[in-house]
Amino acid sequence: MPERTQRTVLAFDFGLHHIGVAVGEPDPGTTHPLPGIHARLAEARFAQIGKLLAEWQPAALVVGLPLAEDGARHEIARRAERFARQLEGRFGLPVARVDERYSSAEAESRLRMAAGRRLTAKLARARALDSYAAQLILEQYFHEAAA
Repeated sequence: MPERTQRTVLAFDFGLHHIGVAVGEPDPGTTHPLPGIHARLAEARFAQIGKLLAEWQPAALVVGLPLAEDGARHEIARRAERFARQLEGRFGLPVARVDERYSSAEAESRLRMAAGRRLTAKLARARALDSYAAQLILEQYFHEAAA
């Protein structure tokens, strides 16, 4: 059972089919990927998120915003922003937004290094990639908060 503190933060890498999840503590800045959320219907997604919140009891949440290279918000960024607002409304926790332009590419690079460059199961890779991206989003959030 995880240690519950008022400093725990959960991060989400929003996707239409999968949502990556990571958990961490700002001091000492530790982060860990968690199993992602794999539900297409909003109610099923939020039910799984509710279970995560009950288990980890975070003080705050973080959602990555996939902005374009020029900072523009495309459709997926608008959906991620909507997801963040829904989290705030449903669960009453503060939700920070983090620019995650390059988190998926960095997550794939880290995952390849960890797997010894042998990423053969496409679905397993995609699911792990989402939670590694959420971990990077959380690391970036902690870094920006400390600056």
